Amino acid sequence: MALYEHVLIARQDISPQQAEQLNEDMKALIESLGGHIAKIEYWGLRNLTYRIKKNRKGHYSLMAIDAPAPAVKEMERQLSINEDVLRYMTIRVEELDLELSPVLARRDRDRSDRPERPERGDRPRDDFAAA
Repeated sequence: MALYEHVLIARQDISPQQAEQLNEDMKALIESLGGHIAKIEYWGLRNLTYRIKKNRKGHYSLMAIDAPAPAVKEMERQLSINEDVLRYMTIRVEELDLELSPVLARRDRDRSDRPERPERGDRPRDDFAAA
Protein backbone atom coordinates (compact mmCIF):
# COMPACT_ATOMS: atom_id res chain seq x y z
CA MET A 1 0.00 0.00 0.00
CA ALA A 2 1.06 3.58 -0.58
CA LEU A 3 1.78 6.17 2.12
CA TYR A 4 0.13 9.60 2.07
CA GLU A 5 -0.04 12.81 4.09
CA HIS A 6 -3.40 14.53 3.85
CA VAL A 7 -4.28 18.06 5.02
CA LEU A 8 -7.89 19.17 5.30
CA ILE A 9 -9.35 22.65 5.92
CA ALA A 10 -12.99 22.80 7.04
CA ARG A 11 -15.26 25.85 7.29
CA GLN A 12 -14.97 28.15 10.31
CA ASP A 13 -18.73 27.89 10.95
CA ILE A 14 -18.60 24.28 12.14
CA SER A 15 -17.73 23.37 15.71
CA PRO A 16 -14.46 21.64 16.67
CA GLN A 17 -16.53 18.52 17.43
CA GLN A 18 -17.92 18.54 13.89
CA ALA A 19 -14.39 18.92 12.50
CA GLU A 20 -13.25 15.94 14.60
CA GLN A 21 -16.28 13.97 13.36
CA LEU A 22 -15.28 14.74 9.78
CA ASN A 23 -11.84 13.26 10.55
CA GLU A 24 -13.46 10.16 12.08
CA ASP A 25 -15.70 9.74 9.03
CA MET A 26 -12.67 9.84 6.72
CA LYS A 27 -10.87 7.35 8.98
CA ALA A 28 -13.84 4.95 8.83
CA LEU A 29 -14.00 5.32 5.05
CA ILE A 30 -10.28 4.58 4.58
CA GLU A 31 -10.42 1.60 6.94
CA SER A 32 -13.50 0.18 5.21
CA LEU A 33 -11.59 0.26 1.91
CA GLY A 34 -8.58 -1.61 3.30
CA GLY A 35 -6.38 1.26 4.47
CA HIS A 36 -5.07 2.44 7.81
CA ILE A 37 -4.79 5.91 9.38
CA ALA A 38 -1.51 6.03 11.32
CA LYS A 39 -2.00 9.52 12.78
CA ILE A 40 -4.66 12.23 12.94
CA GLU A 41 -3.79 15.69 14.25
CA TYR A 42 -6.42 18.37 14.72
CA TRP A 43 -4.63 21.72 14.55
CA GLY A 44 -7.65 23.79 15.52
CA LEU A 45 -9.17 26.94 14.09
CA ARG A 46 -6.43 28.89 12.31
CA ASN A 47 -6.31 32.02 10.17
CA LEU A 48 -6.23 31.54 6.40
CA THR A 49 -3.68 33.45 4.35
CA TYR A 50 -6.45 34.61 2.03
CA ARG A 51 -10.22 34.24 2.00
CA ILE A 52 -11.61 30.96 0.70
CA LYS A 53 -15.34 30.96 -0.07
CA LYS A 54 -15.78 34.03 2.18
CA ASN A 55 -14.05 32.34 5.15
CA ARG A 56 -11.15 33.99 6.99
CA LYS A 57 -10.45 31.00 9.24
CA GLY A 58 -10.58 27.23 8.95
CA HIS A 59 -10.34 24.05 11.01
CA TYR A 60 -7.08 22.34 10.00
CA SER A 61 -6.39 18.60 10.26
CA LEU A 62 -3.43 16.43 9.24
CA MET A 63 -3.67 12.70 8.57
CA ALA A 64 -0.94 10.13 7.93
CA ILE A 65 -2.50 7.46 5.71
CA ASP A 66 -1.38 3.98 4.64
CA ALA A 67 -3.93 2.94 2.02
CA PRO A 68 -4.38 1.76 -1.55
CA ALA A 69 -4.85 4.45 -4.20
CA PRO A 70 -8.58 3.71 -4.81
CA ALA A 71 -9.32 4.32 -1.10
CA VAL A 72 -7.61 7.72 -1.21
CA LYS A 73 -9.40 8.56 -4.46
CA GLU A 74 -12.76 7.75 -2.84
CA MET A 75 -11.89 9.86 0.22
CA GLU A 76 -11.06 12.81 -2.03
CA ARG A 77 -14.33 12.30 -3.93
CA GLN A 78 -16.28 12.38 -0.67
CA LEU A 79 -14.45 15.53 0.45
CA SER A 80 -15.09 17.29 -2.86
CA ILE A 81 -18.87 16.99 -2.40
CA ASN A 82 -18.86 17.91 1.30
CA GLU A 83 -20.00 21.52 1.82
CA ASP A 84 -18.01 21.86 5.07
CA VAL A 85 -14.66 21.28 3.35
CA LEU A 86 -12.87 24.34 1.97
CA ARG A 87 -9.67 22.71 0.72
CA TYR A 88 -7.79 19.43 0.95
CA MET A 89 -4.46 18.17 -0.32
CA THR A 90 -3.06 14.66 -0.42
CA ILE A 91 0.63 14.03 -1.04
CA ARG A 92 2.28 10.65 -1.53
CA VAL A 93 5.34 10.25 0.70
CA GLU A 94 8.14 7.69 1.00
CA GLU A 95 7.61 7.16 4.73
CA LEU A 96 5.14 8.40 7.33
CA ASP A 97 6.31 10.91 9.92
CA LEU A 98 4.56 9.80 13.12
CA GLU A 99 6.15 12.45 15.34
CA LEU A 100 4.31 15.57 16.41
CA SER A 101 3.99 17.98 13.49
CA PRO A 102 5.81 21.34 13.67
CA VAL A 103 2.48 23.15 14.08
CA LEU A 104 1.57 21.27 17.28
CA ALA A 105 5.18 21.12 18.51
CA ARG A 106 5.45 24.92 18.30
CA ARG A 107 2.13 25.34 20.10
CA ASP A 108 3.27 23.05 22.94
CA ARG A 109 6.67 24.76 23.12
CA ASP A 110 5.04 28.21 23.26
CA ARG A 111 2.82 27.13 26.13
CA SER A 112 5.69 25.67 28.15
CA ASP A 113 8.02 28.67 27.57
CA ARG A 114 5.43 31.27 28.49
CA PRO A 115 5.95 32.70 32.00
CA GLU A 116 3.14 32.52 34.49
CA ARG A 117 0.84 35.51 34.25
CA PRO A 118 -0.02 37.15 37.54
CA GLU A 119 -3.62 37.14 38.61
CA ARG A 120 -5.53 40.37 38.23
CA GLY A 121 -5.38 41.15 41.95
CA ASP A 122 -1.63 40.48 42.15
CA ARG A 123 -0.58 43.17 39.68
CA PRO A 124 0.96 46.35 41.09
CA ARG A 125 -1.30 49.33 40.53
CA ASP A 126 -0.09 52.67 39.30
CA ASP A 127 -1.62 55.43 41.33
CA PHE A 128 -2.76 57.99 38.78
CA ALA A 129 -5.25 59.59 41.14
CA ALA A 130 -2.52 61.77 42.68
CA ALA A 131 -1.67 63.41 39.36
